[in-house]
Amino acid sequence: TMPNFSGKWNLDGQLRGIKQGTWTGITQNQLFVVGRNNQGQLGQIDVVDRSSPVQVGTLGNWSIGSGGSFKSHALKTDGTLWSWGQGSGGKLGNNATVSASSPIQIGALTNWSQLSGRQEHAAAITTNGELYVWGSNANGRLGLNDVAYRSSPTQVGSLSSWAKVSNGTYNTAAITTGGKLYVWGRNNRGQIGDNTVVDRSSPVQIGALTNWAEVSVFGQNCAAIKTDGTIWTWGFNNSGQIGKNYENISKSSPVQVGALTNWSQLSTGDNFISAVKTDGTLWIWGNSAQGRLGDGTTVGKSSPVQIGTDTNWLQVELDIQNGGAVTTTGELYVWGQAENGQLGQNEGDIDKSSPVQVGSETTWSNVAWGAFHLLAVKQNRTGMS
Repeated sequence: TMPNFSGKWNLDGQLRGIKQGTWTGITQNQLFVVGRNNQGQLGQIDVVDRSSPVQVGTLGNWSIGSGGSFKSHALKTDGTLWSWGQGSGGKLGNNATVSASSPIQIGALTNWSQLSGRQEHAAAITTNGELYVWGSNANGRLGLNDVAYRSSPTQVGSLSSWAKVSNGTYNTAAITTGGKLYVWGRNNRGQIGDNTVVDRSSPVQIGALTNWAEVSVFGQNCAAIKTDGTIWTWGFNNSGQIGKNYENISKSSPVQVGALTNWSQLSTGDNFISAVKTDGTLWIWGNSAQGRLGDGTTVGKSSPVQIGTDTNWLQVELDIQNGGAVTTTGELYVWGQAENGQLGQNEGDIDKSSPVQVGSETTWSNVAWGAFHLLAVKQNRTGMS
């Protein structure tokens, strides 16, 4: 007899598995996109917007996507890095400044492991812990001790201990394997977190702690989670996005949001922040224009509010005026602005102030936003090898 097996099947095992009904199939990681496409950022070899998800190519070896300002980046399961969309300022990382409406490989490396490609620049980490950046370098956001843009990946320093990275509009933040947090770039609102408002063109360690676990930066805000499950925010606070129950008081160093110790994953958007707890609940706060908070209102919140009552949220991702999240059961939900069809509802420009499901599939594994477009990976099992 052939046991139920989800590892690698040889042809004989596949045939016997099919006969017994235990063949699980080959995992296909397909990349889908939807929304604005004026610069080819949907990778469809055209510049036509889409209001329902379309697949990028026919391959099933994508692992994660990341959107930016009229561009897209993605990693494949073979460790290669790809980009497409607007190429100005070298933000595609392919050693050019021309746009591309279909995926092009960045360099020849096959050891990329983590990616953040939001807005006008991008950052990625290799399996050996090296951090690379490219694109716009205004305010020193690339961390290379200058303000010159780069059109191909350039290593930040010489460390080989980087573990997590996030980039946003004007900044980059990263965590080392030892739990140290570094931030750099623009600092007009204290978003670097070093208790100053001075721009930094090279990485600056935030405090001396070594227990940082997750970080997200966007706009003029930064947020992070420690290994003890606490959540911390800093930077601009025009809409309550610091989450401390008061308005219009910016913070130039990290402040704790509440006293809970069960936060697990987070994302920052344009003046709003969202996070998932270990109990699977989803929370959000800050600016609520276009319904971007997803709490069914357009009223801003200065402390975390729960989105619905579900307890199976896995990953949340925010951007300029949108939010999206994937559940543990593989469902994809989105909310916020719909002007460019980025909510994937195949309808007109109807904003959503609470989460709406994209299709009916239950095989989505992760979601990412660009500027008014969405990328998501779907895992399907199909065929034989």
